[in-house]
Amino acid sequence: MTDSSPQAQDTMPPLTPDDIIEYLKNNPDFLKKNPEVCEFLIPPKAKEGKNVTDFQSFMIERLKGDKEKVLEKTQELVENARSNMNNLQRIHQVVLRLLEARNFEEFIHIITMDLSAMLDTDIAVFVVESNGQDIPHIHTSGIRVLPEGTISNWMNEQNVLLQSNISGIEAIYGGAATLVQSQALLRIDISMNTPPAILAFGSRDPNMFDEEQGTEMVSFLARVVERAFRHWLDIPR
Repeated sequence: MTDSSPQAQDTMPPLTPDDIIEYLKNNPDFLKKNPEVCEFLIPPKAKEGKNVTDFQSFMIERLKGDKEKVLEKTQELVENARSNMNNLQRIHQVVLRLLEARNFEEFIHIITMDLSAMLDTDIAVFVVESNGQDIPHIHTSGIRVLPEGTISNWMNEQNVLLQSNISGIEAIYGGAATLVQSQALLRIDISMNTPPAILAFGSRDPNMFDEEQGTEMVSFLARVVERAFRHWLDIPR
């Protein structure tokens, strides 16, 4: 039977440094679970032997590393916020430009010529599936026509498709396809009775568009384009 009396406890051998070292070896996360212990420790200020680590220097270096990581993360957040604000301003300018169109031909010209420069891409193209009879003015210069089912296969039921490090599609970009290395495809649903369409933006920068990017702003642009089409072609929703 074990004796738990105070006299028995007083006879227990004291802990030795080796005991503590052995315990810490078996419990490497001890300080992580008990960080307050660090307040009671006095780390060496300099190395006092080949097996003694300058714990203070280690802590300082770790703090420096943590600070650098925080600064890098903060800088990344600032740059992302600045980029988002810049993109938002561009989208606003594009919408205002679309509203300035005086006729359908100018509206298409803005989409296929002005938008690429305003959004800092290399090319913008409006593409529609059709047999040539579904949408008025479908053969207007600047609109590309593709066989039925093509766009649906590309978009795979997505409203926005952002792709990086690609080869441009000739059916969309024509002779400029060899320049395109990233793209944004925005699905344009003009009305219930018109075929699928997309607004495509291509860039020679392979990382300008990426699937990890947010799509809220370009989705808003697509909705504006849809409404403008219905206005100019007098097509009900």
